[in-house]
Parts: sequence; C-alpha cells; structure tokens
Amino acid sequence: MSIAVIDYGAGNLKSVTKALKYLGFDSVITHDSGELEKADGLILPGVGAFPMCMEMLRSRGLDVEIVKQAAKKPLLGICLGMQMLMDSSTEISLSRGLGLIPGRVERIETDLKLPHIGWNSLRVVNPNPLIRDIQPEDYVYFVHSFAAKVENEADLALTTDYGGTVTAMVARGNVFGCQFHPEKSGPVGMTILKNFGELTK
Repeated sequence: MSIAVIDYGAGNLKSVTKALKYLGFDSVITHDSGELEKADGLILPGVGAFPMCMEMLRSRGLDVEIVKQAAKKPLLGICLGMQMLMDSSTEISLSRGLGLIPGRVERIETDLKLPHIGWNSLRVVNPNPLIRDIQPEDYVYFVHSFAAKVENEADLALTTDYGGTVTAMVARGNVFGCQFHPEKSGPVGMTILKNFGELTK
C-alpha cells in the first residue's frame, strides 16, 4: 500500500511525506502516471499561485491523470492543492481548475489582514471519513488569501471564521480537500492524514 504525493514543480512535498512516514504509511513523490496508477491514494499539495500551478499540472499531463485516478481512489488536495480541485479561480486571472468539485476560488471577503496566516478553529458542516475523531473547535494551521466557494452545500465539510465564514475542507466521493495544512496542524492534522491513509488500505 502506498500514497503518491504528486510532484508538479510546486508544493510542500517533504513535510507531507515526513508526516505520512511518522504515521506508518509508505509514500512516493512522483509525477509519473504509472506511479499514480499503482498508488492506493493520491495527495496533491500546493504552494504558489493558482494559474501557474494549474499550468504546471497541464504541461506534465497531470491534470487529466489526476481526474482519471480520482474516479477510483482517494485524493486529498492540500492548500492550493485543494483549490485546484474546484472548477475555477479568480486569482490573478480567471483560470480553469480540475473540475472535481463544483465551485469557484475567490479572494477571502474580510476586513482582517490577508493573507490569513495562523491557527483557526473548525466548524463541522458535513461529516466525512477524514474528520472522524475531529472535535468542534479543534484548531488547524492556515496560510492563504483565497478560498473555495462550493456550488453544493453537500460538498462543504468544514468551515472556519476569519471575519466571515471561510471554507476549510471540501469532500465529494473519493475527493477531499483541506485549505489548511494538516501536516503542520499538530495532532488534529495528523488525525486527518491518518484517516486519509486508512482509506487507501
């Protein structure tokens, strides 16, 4: 059993694989479609700007491969990786995403300082297997200025408050996305990654 951490030239790869190793899960950093096919689950990390990272995925053919694999195995997007699961984003310019979860990524509407950096509490909207054992008001670590707005309320798993309601997690079938960084969120984040790993068994 292994989890493929998708390498497209951007993303917090080492800290994710380090967390998976700590939890006892085998993982491989890869951009090879054969490795993605063999893996039991996929993690799509992300650091940077939406249009540039989507172009990096497309230039490697990874956009098509991710959609293909997500139909049959668990996929977790982290931070910008979560945002790329959506239909589109308005960051810099209107850009197309992977279209795995209907909705759009927009700048956070808040009077508070952006980017939103730090620990914020969670509110459960719709339970899913990744947030088993997560308690209301558990804290996780965020770094972002944009956030997803889902079309379907059923796809919204967790929210946080940052001068208004902000999407913290989405979930639809095999596809999950965390706007926060579970690999940097202490025991709560480790629980979420452990629950994801269990889905790949």
